[in-house]
Amino acid sequence: MYINTKIAGEIYYVGVNDRIKEKFENMLPLPYGVSYNSYLIADEKVALIDTVEASHGDIFIQKIQSQLQGRNIDYLIINHMEPDHSGSITQLRKYYPNVTIVGNKRTLEMVEGYYGIDDNTMEIKDGDQLSLGHHQLTFYLTPMVHWPETMMTYDKTEKVLFSGDAFGCFGTLDGGVLDTEINLDKYWDEMYRYYANIVGKYGSPVQKALQKLASLEIQYICTTHGPVWHGNISKVVDIYDRLSRYEGCEGVVIVYASMYGNTEQMAEAVAQGLVRNGIKDVVMHNVAKSDASVILSDIFKYKGLVIGGPTYSNELHPDIHSLLTKIELRQVKNRDFGFFGSFSWAGVSGKKLAEFGENMKWCMVDDRVEEKMALKKDNYLKCLDLGKNLAELLRTPDTKDENSD
Repeated sequence: MYINTKIAGEIYYVGVNDRIKEKFENMLPLPYGVSYNSYLIADEKVALIDTVEASHGDIFIQKIQSQLQGRNIDYLIINHMEPDHSGSITQLRKYYPNVTIVGNKRTLEMVEGYYGIDDNTMEIKDGDQLSLGHHQLTFYLTPMVHWPETMMTYDKTEKVLFSGDAFGCFGTLDGGVLDTEINLDKYWDEMYRYYANIVGKYGSPVQKALQKLASLEIQYICTTHGPVWHGNISKVVDIYDRLSRYEGCEGVVIVYASMYGNTEQMAEAVAQGLVRNGIKDVVMHNVAKSDASVILSDIFKYKGLVIGGPTYSNELHPDIHSLLTKIELRQVKNRDFGFFGSFSWAGVSGKKLAEFGENMKWCMVDDRVEEKMALKKDNYLKCLDLGKNLAELLRTPDTKDENSD
């Protein structure tokens, strides 16, 4: 027997927590776990909003049955088809064989493609409405936030937005569901990390979705991961607005690779130059230790970025190369960039890092520091100057809009 959290009106939370999975999508560490959120509207007609990951299907079904007490589900509304949200559809149909699956054209194509289901479906279009009795639902297509079929469902009656993966974050829900009843400390950084690694490439579609939803009065945002937002809606929307415009805070991320400590000394000197010139937020990441998902989160958070590394087999250090690929994939814009390199017999890293910054169309400081073998005084001073000049660039009025989409 489960007592489900009531959100508003006849809307109930029937999601589950995953504290076992080590990596989200087998890539991203989950130090605080993750929730798979689903919501039940028990009106004259019963609607379920999304399902959960398949391995948690049994608990999910029990939560639904506890709430419905023998009633049937009329509609399954699918906002997002990733298997962590659609994985229990097949199991749900075994218990509720007459449920009508509601989704847009692309959603229904994916339902058939993933689960072989093509019957009892209802195709909706942008702006279509569905009455459950008291609750009145409107559907908004929000493609590429962050899959092509994604949409959001708005309950006009209780002013609740079921937002799919948008506004979500990593972290289980430990006893409470609403943001007003739990400590939110762990979720804010996990929201940045979630956005940077999952949604990050799709800033323009996120901006279009925010504009589409701007006229709605929203009292609750029910995401598919993380807390239900009620008391912090403006903060959450602001975070997504800034991140999707690639607007970084005044601060610098220094990312470096160092096999024997010489390149690390260069990174330390750059950090010293930044702080001496008034930059308080300086975050340093050694790629050998920091997970790439955390590095990317900080790159999305801050406006300044410095990358340094040694030449390795006449190429970039492999971990630095891997990070650059991840940054390019996400098409990060509007960063102020500096770089440094080192080598023992043939210098390549500095040239390749310069090419990377140019390809990203970032503003770059003119300082190009590359050391042969151990760090020497002249290059130590140049690293200090790199930090100083990047600090000045960060405070220069932004004239880089022409590089933005």
